[in-house]
Amino acid sequence: MRILITNDDGINAPGLKVIERIAQDIAGPKGEVWTVAPAFEQSGVAHTISYTHPTMIAELGPRRFAAEGSPADCVLAAIHDVMKDCPPDLVLSGVNRGNNSAENVLYSGTIGAVIEAALQGVPAIAMSQYFGPDNANLDDSFEAAGAHGAEIVRKILSVGKWQDEDYRVFYNVNFPPTSAKGVLGTKVTTQGFRRGTSFSVEPHLSPSGRRFLWVRGGDQRIATLEGSDAKANLDGYISVTPMRADLTAHDVLSELKATFE
Repeated sequence: MRILITNDDGINAPGLKVIERIAQDIAGPKGEVWTVAPAFEQSGVAHTISYTHPTMIAELGPRRFAAEGSPADCVLAAIHDVMKDCPPDLVLSGVNRGNNSAENVLYSGTIGAVIEAALQGVPAIAMSQYFGPDNANLDDSFEAAGAHGAEIVRKILSVGKWQDEDYRVFYNVNFPPTSAKGVLGTKVTTQGFRRGTSFSVEPHLSPSGRRFLWVRGGDQRIATLEGSDAKANLDGYISVTPMRADLTAHDVLSELKATFE
């Protein structure tokens, strides 16, 4: 198997080393692991592509490239340039430093990479590590992802659906904020929503008196509804959520058609 790995934390991020080990385990001794990751951190860029300016790409070593662009740019670079003669069988994105559960999905560059992979017709899985007091200060904060990641990927590959449709399925995996031993199991979940919190901005003045705004994330300790991702994660479970990039509100179509037609 030929696997492409990428992320949104950058080519030197510790989580990329974790997903590289996972990919090597899955690919096996006869497989290949290719890396095309952002040269610099690209957290929060979602499914951004560098449509209006070029992306510089540099080869750092065998099958290892850094691109001055977004995670989605990295997937495009891999499929249409770096790996054009040997396309990937699977794209793994992560392991993200922080969760991509609930509404975080919509902001995540980690997710943006697998959306692009799915649009390009390649099976794709995003992997993220929730952070909390039980794992933030461990010697290896990615311990849960590192210990359980390969098993999760194998199970998704064995039973996962990769429908050959316009908007193909991709998978969002989040590891709970615990040690490896603290993981209680795995739950297949929906995407949740953290009620009562959201992203916001906080103004600051620079020493020169100029006003700047820092974006602040919402409270990540708020659980989502039963059966959804962040609830499972905060309860100690790995969440696996099948997703599509189709944003149509299908439940509203009938009523809206009746109004207009």
